[in-house]
Amino acid sequence: MPQAAVFDIDGTLIDSVDLHALAWQEAFAEFGYDVTFEKVRSQIGKGGDQLLPVFLSAGQQSEHGAALEKWRGERFKSKYLQMVRPFSAVPQLLQRVRDAGLQVAVASSAKEDELEIYLEIAGIAQLVDQRTSSSDAKLSKPAPDIFGAALEKLGIPANYAIAIGDSPYDAQAAGKMGMRTIGVLCGGFSEASLRASGCSAIYPGPGAMLACFDNSPLASR
Repeated sequence: MPQAAVFDIDGTLIDSVDLHALAWQEAFAEFGYDVTFEKVRSQIGKGGDQLLPVFLSAGQQSEHGAALEKWRGERFKSKYLQMVRPFSAVPQLLQRVRDAGLQVAVASSAKEDELEIYLEIAGIAQLVDQRTSSSDAKLSKPAPDIFGAALEKLGIPANYAIAIGDSPYDAQAAGKMGMRTIGVLCGGFSEASLRASGCSAIYPGPGAMLACFDNSPLASR
């Protein structure tokens, strides 16, 4: 019987994946790297520690990886953060989870200050029992650190929590902790990639999860 639902936020509860990809693409270009939107988008869901090595050598990361990531963060906040919108029925879904007797946590690779803004945008700040951000983990997804930190805050073992995420990296990270994962397609990753990464159930988005809640892995049986 599940005791907690642990949600990713970017691409899962808020529509931000394309915006993050644009900010990263512009950051790479600013530092002289030609990285296509499609290639960088395929890596969204990872934090900078996991994304940068896909495109930069160790020497390039040492030289200006930190500056590039800082530029990306400032660009996102100044140009794209104002465009972020929640997916439909997000507060209603989290309230339904709470009504079912489960704790609600958010486990994100976002910076802590960004995460707080996202919770306000989604209208769920008061519905989340525990939250973890990049500051709670040494490595971002697909490393399991962030989910491990969430479980520690929740005070429950992995087999009593279910992760909900939009990317293969969410499922891979949760699987390394021994957690089951529900996938959502609203972040733009394919159903095939989510299933291959370990998702046991997949829904188009939060609204569909809410509509099908009684038959979902989150429902008590």
